[in-house]
Amino acid sequence: MRTACLALLLATCVTPAFAQDKTFDLKISHWVPASHPLQKSLEDWAAAVEKDSGGTIKGKVFPAQQLGKAFDHYDMARDGIADVTYVNPGYQPGRFPIVGAGELPFLISDAKGGSMGLDAWYRKYAEKEMKDVKYCLAFVHSPSSFHSRTKKIVMPEDVKGLKIRPAHATMANFVTSLGGTNVQSSAPEVRDIIERGVADGVTFPWGSLVLFGIDKVTKYDMEAPLYTTTFVFVINKDKYNAMSDKQKAAIDKNCSTEMAGVVGEHWGKFEDAGVDKVKVESSHEVYKLTPEQTAAWKKAAEPLVKTWSDGAKKAGADPDAALADLKASLKKYNALAE
Repeated sequence: MRTACLALLLATCVTPAFAQDKTFDLKISHWVPASHPLQKSLEDWAAAVEKDSGGTIKGKVFPAQQLGKAFDHYDMARDGIADVTYVNPGYQPGRFPIVGAGELPFLISDAKGGSMGLDAWYRKYAEKEMKDVKYCLAFVHSPSSFHSRTKKIVMPEDVKGLKIRPAHATMANFVTSLGGTNVQSSAPEVRDIIERGVADGVTFPWGSLVLFGIDKVTKYDMEAPLYTTTFVFVINKDKYNAMSDKQKAAIDKNCSTEMAGVVGEHWGKFEDAGVDKVKVESSHEVYKLTPEQTAAWKKAAEPLVKTWSDGAKKAGADPDAALADLKASLKKYNALAE
């Protein structure tokens, strides 16, 4: 009897330990400076996951390419070098053609609504296009444009002969179509290549222009909503699959369209504030486009839609339907450019 009671007592004490979820410590990697708003967004994301998982999922953010180069962050998540990574799909032309729709000129008007519209639309494509990882969410920064050092870019033909560091594959195609030359580099390297004359200009958002010190080596700034850049958070599949159902639910709750909007809004406010910072710099000329000039840029950008469509079709999507759905999603979230 004593033996049976002792066994029962031991079982009662041990069972809760077996029921406790395993603790996970996530390595969260990005490639911009710790002073960038993305740092706080990822810290807030990790804190929300920790809370929703009852403290069993913790995360540490590694900024500024500490765990790997900007171009490698998708593969870093796939291979488990990091558990959660921040990816610019446009850094690898042709690899993620469908999500590239979010890069098309004069399409997205707002960072928060644009992020929610893009994310809500892309979810049905992400499982195939980014099948090596667990897709979390997608977002964009505020619409941005050209910043140059040696020549004021007003009309599309002004790009001819210039060396431009493009934000992503779509802008790279645009620069080439206008007679310019692309200079590839990650964001942290842009100031250096312009300062050394390797590039004449860049397509870059405003707040980040100041953060990376690129405003110190540029002079002319086009204030026009020319393009946005798509970004994603992705997660190592093995790490996610090793979690309990409760833990997966905590991740899924924070990998949502609503969270995409939170990240996009936080970043968007930072970029928007950069416009006034650049305007007060005496060494800069910030200029807007006339309606006629804007029409010329829109006309010049039209072939990019076909280029995107061809890539999306090869990836198995119906490009006409996909683009129509994206525009409808952006309109739902009040972020479709006029």
